Amino acid sequence: MGANSSSISDLSENEYLKRLSGTESISENDPFWNQLLSFSFTTPTNSAELKLLEEATISVCKSLVENNPRTGNLGALIKVFLSRTKELKISAECQNHLFIWQAHNALFLISCLLKVFICQMPEEEMQLHFTYEEKSPVTYQADSEDLIEELLCCLIKLIIDIPLLDITYGISLEAVSTLVVFLSCQLFHKEILRQSISHKYLMHGRCLPYTSRLVKTLLYNFIRQEKRPPPGTHIFEQQSDGGGLLYGLASGVATGLWTVFTLGGVGSKPAPHQEQSSPLASQSLLLLLVLANLTDAPDTPNPYRQAIMSFKNTQDSTAFPSSNPHAFQINFNSLYTALCEQQKSDQATLLLYMLLHQNSNVRTYMLARTDMENLVVPILEILYHVEERNSHHVYMALIILLILTEDDGFNRSIHEVILKNITWYSERVLTEISLGSLLILVVIRTIQYNMTRTRDKYLHTNCLAALANMSAQFRSLHQYAAQRIISLFSLLSKKHNKVLEQATQSLRGSLSSDDVPLPDYAQDLNVIEEVIRMMLEIINSCLTNSLHHNPNLVYALLYKRDLFEQFRTHPSFQDIMQNIDLVITFFSSRLQQAGAELSVERVLEIIKQGAVALPKDRLKKFPELKFKYVEEEQPEEFFIPYVWSLVYNSAVALYWNPQDIQLFTMDSG
Repeated sequence: MGANSSSISDLSENEYLKRLSGTESISENDPFWNQLLSFSFTTPTNSAELKLLEEATISVCKSLVENNPRTGNLGALIKVFLSRTKELKISAECQNHLFIWQAHNALFLISCLLKVFICQMPEEEMQLHFTYEEKSPVTYQADSEDLIEELLCCLIKLIIDIPLLDITYGISLEAVSTLVVFLSCQLFHKEILRQSISHKYLMHGRCLPYTSRLVKTLLYNFIRQEKRPPPGTHIFEQQSDGGGLLYGLASGVATGLWTVFTLGGVGSKPAPHQEQSSPLASQSLLLLLVLANLTDAPDTPNPYRQAIMSFKNTQDSTAFPSSNPHAFQINFNSLYTALCEQQKSDQATLLLYMLLHQNSNVRTYMLARTDMENLVVPILEILYHVEERNSHHVYMALIILLILTEDDGFNRSIHEVILKNITWYSERVLTEISLGSLLILVVIRTIQYNMTRTRDKYLHTNCLAALANMSAQFRSLHQYAAQRIISLFSLLSKKHNKVLEQATQSLRGSLSSDDVPLPDYAQDLNVIEEVIRMMLEIINSCLTNSLHHNPNLVYALLYKRDLFEQFRTHPSFQDIMQNIDLVITFFSSRLQQAGAELSVERVLEIIKQGAVALPKDRLKKFPELKFKYVEEEQPEEFFIPYVWSLVYNSAVALYWNPQDIQLFTMDSG
């Protein structure tokens, strides 16, 4: 800040910054604030320049931390901002650019300073910096204790009340980002914060009545994906006398502001697309996820989570339950469209998971859609490119599929949707395939990837559970999908034989040497046999419920019939093998009767005829395969670190030195 500042290197000597951080108390009515809040210099456009900004202001921030207990200038700055926000809505309607510009700049300063305080001190000590009064060393007055709450409340009202225009885009974005920063104390604690000053204010008192409106606004920000104003949409031309500091960085309509939020983060593997076309939508979604994953208060559940769990469609005319004061309505069609379009990001996939899992209104609506391919195909792409995604994104995508496959209507309808030219599927050209067959292909590929790379039993279990849920409704399986089902069984069979051979050799070796400990092959064998059993149950479920709809699966089964010989008499598989053995024997006999050298077309014709003739009462009935997703007993142990890893990589860490973070965010490799 300062009339002659034009570059980052000038900041440490800027007279206005030095006065703000110095030993002199500045009155809220001092003309100084007008001069301070007129920014104008070249915008940082990358993380290196942002680092320079941080380094250039180290001395200023250090001085402010030291002197603020005597000057109370941080509190004065906040009060200046609060006084200016009272007219913001009218200013937006009247196109009062100057008023909005300076209010935004004040908030930008508050946000930057807030990051410094959060990084350098405990929350209780930081709270004192909001309450110090001028001239009385290290003292504060009781009537100033709610300045944090007043600021939080003001930010929420700014988000929900100010119309989104080109001239207000920046201050709306900064308000959302500042709320994220307020909650970012979590990044500096290794344990999950269950009691926090910012949590208390947001979940009780004056902020509580705005819960539903805040959640609704953040959702609509995500839905609208409002683009940043086009380059050159400046409020003012730069003043000839300089006029202030940081115009490009702090001004809400200057083109450079959004580079702060579109640069790649550090830590976990970033998403393939770093450029955010709508930083307001991105930041709003991050804030929504953070709020929804705040831990419950001792006496009340998280109101933001309650709002997300209960909102309804605008077309739903039923009354809201009186037990939930935070319920609201939103356009489900717009929400569905946005979710379909944004699944490349972890944040959007996590939101989709939360809505499907926790909001029965959303789940019912989505399962009734006739264009489910728009949602399912992007989820399949996430799983298909598993090696490019972090493990948590893959888990969320897989759990979404598991939740969807709990519904029989979904399992039937996906085989009726025909897709053409799936260009991202590279193993084989798929010119035409049903959504159901594509889903099977991708899930099987995920299992095979996991078997050779990560070897995660949890991922195996969920993949197989999704296939099992679908198996009774398999219809008209693509020949390649049928082949991959049997190929997966072949891979499991080979793995079983290998582990069995290793166990046998180990046992023989132990007979000649009492000193060598035996490897625990029994556990490995038990795990692989559980998976084989599951695959046999999936195949059996399809044969007993829809054999006549799946000639390609019968064909693949007959082609690889030798695979199943070794399991026919195995005690763990004898019962489930009865039906499979019966089908193989029955169709093999009919093929032998038809003669040798049969074409593929002729074999399929015989299978279709035989499917009608096969007596169904000879097939043994087994319990229906149904698996439901059950969230862990302490979901916050997974989701809170996951959400903060997304925040860390998306925006906030750009203002902090990574070495300062207490490694709370989870490893997403």
